[in-house]
Parts: sequence; structure tokens; C-alpha cells
Amino acid sequence: MRVTLADPSALIPDFERIHGEQSALYPYRPVEWQPVHTVYVPADRFDAATTREWGDAALELFRRHLPEADLAAILGAGVDLAGAVHERVAAKLAREPVEDLRIDFEDGYGTRPGEEDGHASAAAKAVAAMHAAGTLPRRWGLRVKSFADGDPVRAVRTLDGFLTGVAERAGHLPEGFVVTFPKVLMREYLHRFADCLAALEEGLGLGPGTLRFEIQVEAPQTVLFLDAGLVSSLRGRLAAAHFGVFDYTASCGLPPHEQRLDHPACDHARHVMQTVFAGTGVELSDGSLAASPASDGGPDVRDLWRRHAALVAHSLAHGFYQGWDMHPSHLVSRYATVYAFHLSRYGEYAGRVRAWEERRDAGEGVMDEPATVRTMAAALRRADLALGTGPAERTA
Repeated sequence: MRVTLADPSALIPDFERIHGEQSALYPYRPVEWQPVHTVYVPADRFDAATTREWGDAALELFRRHLPEADLAAILGAGVDLAGAVHERVAAKLAREPVEDLRIDFEDGYGTRPGEEDGHASAAAKAVAAMHAAGTLPRRWGLRVKSFADGDPVRAVRTLDGFLTGVAERAGHLPEGFVVTFPKVLMREYLHRFADCLAALEEGLGLGPGTLRFEIQVEAPQTVLFLDAGLVSSLRGRLAAAHFGVFDYTASCGLPPHEQRLDHPACDHARHVMQTVFAGTGVELSDGSLAASPASDGGPDVRDLWRRHAALVAHSLAHGFYQGWDMHPSHLVSRYATVYAFHLSRYGEYAGRVRAWEERRDAGEGVMDEPATVRTMAAALRRADLALGTGPAERTA
């Protein structure tokens, strides 16, 4: 064909460098398994039996207060899905109640200068025992104190003692470790913490990049310095960004009764997190409901489940597929809502993707764009990983 420009490449100088920077900032990564929650347990209340005790407590509440016939009304799951969801929740609580465990040395633990070393050692011993018994969750770690509180040495010492204790007792650092870095009010704290992780890797004989951390977005100041360049500047150490609803809403000056996960101020912060970390491979997690049932009675437990399920559904609708769970009762409403969310659209998405691949009309007036098809394929993959079963089992 005839063209006007003799050499378009001359008009796009240095393209390889620019494209390389794009690939570094936004590497393609297929959808991988991500825990649906992070369970936070104060360090002084944690031992090797904690996750199983949470599972047993959740299963007891589930069996007493959530018959299959009531699931749709209590948790908002479709009536047609109630049987499948009920069965899956029971199996999950018995098999793997906790997917991600965080031993908390920050807000849930408090300031205990004379006790923290001992609790860090005890936690390391418990983790090594869980690893040996095969009960350590797939993702696990601890939350250290914030540098913003003015005592970074305490945070690093606890992390050091914990990691050293686990590695010595287990003979190595088990897979799935991540450390939570809270209340980051200064961007520079992230780089200083990354330096500490590098020093720990060298001291413990771990490979470069083994120790990764997740940032907690808990203040408006943090939202202001988030950008995609942050990920590359930390050289792969930033694994996730977790939203902290109560510190964030307090920092915004919201009244106590408005400190809730579905407040518009929280939606804004989450959308900034999505925008900044889109395409970077950094996982996103929503925050928590800081409430437990007022009693073990059916009405109180069901009220808690309704409230929690609504918040989990809000997070899922906004593209946050993980959140924090702070009480065993939350496991029931978490898994039920997540399973219903993934199951409700699975057949529809699978049919539309197949129609696209076969270059035929999906029907019902649907005209799918390539981006939508990619999103549906990712949703199917995410459902496969969250449900832990094959497509044939789900759609049968």
C-alpha cells in the first residue's frame, strides 16, 4: 500500500526503553490464588491450636444457627444456590477454616515492653509446630508495630525474633510468609522497612526478595503518596495493600457511628488503591467489621451475619476479593457470601466466554467487548481458585 511517512520509527525515538518501563511498571500476571480473608489474632492469644479453635467455633455456630432453609434470607444468597453454598461452607470450616493468618503485635496487642519478646518467641514456636503438623495456613505472618508510633526498633526486633525462631525450629522459613506494615504516614518508612527485610534475608540466609510485606492504607496521608512507581521502587517487596477502615475514618474526622466499611469516604480510598495498583500485581484487601455477636443466641448471631455479609458483598462488588475477619463467626458469613458471589454468575460467564471463543452471538442482546471477555475469564479463574473445585462440579 502507499504510505505518506517514509520512516515512522524516527518519530518514536527511544521506544524500546519506554516500552521496557511499561513492562516493569505493569507486568502481565494471570489471576493467581488469593486468600478470601486475613484473620487477625492478638499475639498474646495465639497458639498452635488457634486456627482449629476458630474453625470449631465457627462450625458450631453454623450448625446451630444457619440451616440451609434460612441461608438465602439471612445472607442474601440466591435460593437456588442455598444448597450448594451451605454444603461448601460446612466443608470449608471443617477442612480449612483460615486461609491467611496474621499474628498481631500492633493495635490488637497493645504496648507491652516487658512481654513482647516472649510473645514473639512463643508465636514462632507455635508456627513451627503448626508447620510440622500440616496445620499452618497457606498464607501466614505477623503485623508489626508502626514506624509512625516512633519506635521502629521495636517493630524490627519483634520481626527478627519471630523469623529467627521460626527458621531455627522449622529448619527453614515455610512458604506463604508475609509481614503487615501498618499506619504508613511517610513514604520513606516503606523504603527503610524494605532495607530491614533485605538485612534479615542476608542474616537468615534467605534468597533475595523472599521477605515481602503488605502496606496498610489507614490514613489520608497514605492515599496521597500512593503511585505505581512505588511498586518498582520497592523492587518487588510490596505484596499487597490492605485498607484499614477504623483508623482511616477516624483520620477523616468521621463520627463514630459512621466508621463503617461501606462509607463513601472508604469507597474513595479503595478506588484510589485500585487505580494506583492496577496492573502492578499488588493484591488488594478490604478491612474488617469490628463486631461480634452480642450473644450465642440465634437472633444475635444472625444479625451479625446479615451485617457482615452485606459488607463482604459490598467489597466484592467493588473488586476487593479479600477482607479481614476478626471473630470466628465472621468465617461463616465470609465464606457463604464469597461462594454465593462466585457461583451466581459462573454459568453465565462461562457461556459468554465460550460464545466469544467460538465467534458466535452470546444471545439475550449481549454484545461483549474484548475487555469484558477478559474480565469474565479472570472472574472464572478467580472463582475456580476461591471455590477450590473444577468447573464441572460447580455447574453440574
